[in-house]
Amino acid sequence: MSLIHLQSSRDLAALHGIKTLVYGGAGVGKTYLVSTAPAPVLISAESGVLSLRKFDIPVWPVNSVSDLYSAYNWLTQSQEAAQFKTICLDSISEIGEVCLTDAKKRNKDPRQAYGELIDEMLLLVKAFRDLPNKHVYISAKMENPDPDRNNQHQPFMPGTKLGPALPYMFDEVFHMGIGKDEKGVDYRYLRTQPDFQYDAKDRSGNLDAFEPPDLTHIFNKILRD
Repeated sequence: MSLIHLQSSRDLAALHGIKTLVYGGAGVGKTYLVSTAPAPVLISAESGVLSLRKFDIPVWPVNSVSDLYSAYNWLTQSQEAAQFKTICLDSISEIGEVCLTDAKKRNKDPRQAYGELIDEMLLLVKAFRDLPNKHVYISAKMENPDPDRNNQHQPFMPGTKLGPALPYMFDEVFHMGIGKDEKGVDYRYLRTQPDFQYDAKDRSGNLDAFEPPDLTHIFNKILRD
């Protein structure tokens, strides 16, 4: 009988990388958060990256579904991509809109287009999430809760099913918000634990309920002994 080769969960976590979903309102700093990641490359479907103008971060623009698949193939096959430690998608909400536009071109029935969107987006998110030896940071817009359903703020995606499904696909899900200190000065934060208003989670157990918006700090804290 051959022996199964067992691996350490700590070693596997370090090898797999930290896979993080961050959602928040417009202008809260989700794009700027890319600059705090270790050796990032940005796959962007947003209209601009003005907040990153002071940094020299490589950007792969996404204007179609084929652009997204090309980016994934480059990340998995190119020697050039090996230099990057963090793969950033900004934002998955905008990428979902791009995929929905493509699906509507192929399907006259809106229901079929949304069904195709769900299948394709789940496949793409899992593919990028499971990139080996890389941290992955995916940002999303925020959907306000429905007062009639008494639910939480959550990531926004086209349709009604994708947004609620996203948090289940990540170990780390943070809400990014803006608070005020005792002097009335604004500051950004990442909420790592859920409450009645916001969905969030930290499966590492190493993070405080509120952390500074610094992905390098957070990744190091999660992977500490």
